[in-house]
Amino acid sequence: MVKDPDLLSVQEARTLVLRAREAWSSFSHFSQEQVDRIVAAAAEAASNASEELARGAVEETGFGVVKHKFVKNKFAAVDVFRFIKDLKTVGVIREVPERKLYEIAEPVGVVVAVIPSTNPTSTAIYKILICLKSRNTIVLSPHPAARQCVQATAKVMREAALAAGAPEGTIECMEQVSIDGTQELMRHRHTSLILATGGMGLVRAAYSSGKPAYGVGPGNVPAYVESSADVVKAIADVLTGKSFDNGTLCCSEQALICDESISARVREEVVKQGGYFLSPEQIRAVEAIAVTPARLANPEIVGKSAAFIAERAGFAVPGGSRVLVAELDGVGREYPLSIEKLAPILAFYVVADWREGCERSKQVLRYGGMGHTLSIHSQNQEIIMEFALQKPAYRIVANSSATHGAVGFSTGLDPAMTLGCGAYGGNITSDNISPMHLINIKRLVFEMRPVDVDAAAAEYGFEGGGQTPPTRASVRPSVEEAVSRFLDRRGFSAAAPVVPGAGDAVGSHPVGAGAAESRPSGEPSDGDATLESAETDAPSPISPLDFVSEDDVRAALHQARKLAVGPRTVITPSARDLGNENDIFIRIS
Repeated sequence: MVKDPDLLSVQEARTLVLRAREAWSSFSHFSQEQVDRIVAAAAEAASNASEELARGAVEETGFGVVKHKFVKNKFAAVDVFRFIKDLKTVGVIREVPERKLYEIAEPVGVVVAVIPSTNPTSTAIYKILICLKSRNTIVLSPHPAARQCVQATAKVMREAALAAGAPEGTIECMEQVSIDGTQELMRHRHTSLILATGGMGLVRAAYSSGKPAYGVGPGNVPAYVESSADVVKAIADVLTGKSFDNGTLCCSEQALICDESISARVREEVVKQGGYFLSPEQIRAVEAIAVTPARLANPEIVGKSAAFIAERAGFAVPGGSRVLVAELDGVGREYPLSIEKLAPILAFYVVADWREGCERSKQVLRYGGMGHTLSIHSQNQEIIMEFALQKPAYRIVANSSATHGAVGFSTGLDPAMTLGCGAYGGNITSDNISPMHLINIKRLVFEMRPVDVDAAAAEYGFEGGGQTPPTRASVRPSVEEAVSRFLDRRGFSAAAPVVPGAGDAVGSHPVGAGAAESRPSGEPSDGDATLESAETDAPSPISPLDFVSEDDVRAALHQARKLAVGPRTVITPSARDLGNENDIFIRIS
């Protein structure tokens, strides 16, 4: 028997979403105590398995450094858990007594979580925890290159959650991974929300699915070192961030920008701390293997070490080299290494002062990093604030590694592995995504002042005058006159309504029966239909009505008769809905 992998993937997607939906119907009613017990158990299991999962991720994908992936796993299992564990996500989560307002948490349902190959296990841990905390079930769709390590992560956390009382189906993970399967997950009618981490094509697919989605934009992060900075610490932060897990986080530094007055000290410190400045020939060699013709990072060098990339480019670097540094004259397509590079390759720019540094930072952000992250190293608080106010980035990290600051490891930001880029990056939010983004808020409110329109009008300064609003009785004739004029302009009679006889199966016309009224009884015209009378066996001539209102339909329902309509019959929307619902129309062509 022939087995189609794509069809199997689509079927698995449907099965897993239905299973997760069934689990959610129970899980959504759990108490805060039950939810917190499940979250704690899953977090502890992930923390205990962090090193094993890190090794599995590096072995399967070939990306990154085991020790660094271990730290990322611990960050997701420990730091994220510590941040969310006391959040109130069940029942009334906020009261505003002075406004008589109560906010009530409502989980969204089944969350589809797309997991990248660059940070597979840590992202899976993080997304599972924030979904559990918000009483949502989750179906993970791993990148094909990280399928096994993501499944292992889901298995560890699923077993712990089930043991703590979670329903079967709360945590699910795709095994038959394919593009078709992932698209089916995202479009499924029981999918409530998508957490999409991956390339721009995948994120756009999530946005096009018709479902609410939190996507992640690319991060072309500039790191500006201003003349007043502590140069030693600044370079340590930049190189630590850039080399962490071989640059696989989207918030890692991509360009080092420094003032000319300190450029010599910066260069010296970069070399001292493990940076290797490329020659012009070496820059061209690295460009050839690191960047595709479409100006995207080449997957073959993503997450690889500086030594590996140099060797592939045809040269060697000194031992201990952590980052390859390419001094560039500009930003854009003519400078391939000015893009986001998910590898330890850093663009380098020298500027006259902080104003030029400001403009260069904007150029870098505009070339693929809008809305994401910027770092600045300075002791001048006014310049730092100027950068915060003026730059098109939603995370401004001051005097810390951008990589670790943006995710909330070294700063006070909400700890997260999904970082919104706001409107600048085409995202719905600029926040670090937390459980609170995965719940909707119901609001219970009570009346605070009685409704008195006259008193309100006086309070707002209404001076009176004008006409009294017309009553329904005074409006009705004018409406009928307008309809009559409309029919007259189109050659229909606006005579008085026809009152049907006892055997008439059609009923009355509200304004005029048009051409049907002008014919002698018993002389049907061409195209007239016939219908057996309810009281005789002889056929009666029927013409379609010209106009049908909701009142006509209700009258016909009350009198248990039908209304004949044709292609030119004007039927009001409410009449059409009511008539179709009760099968009241006879359609005559």
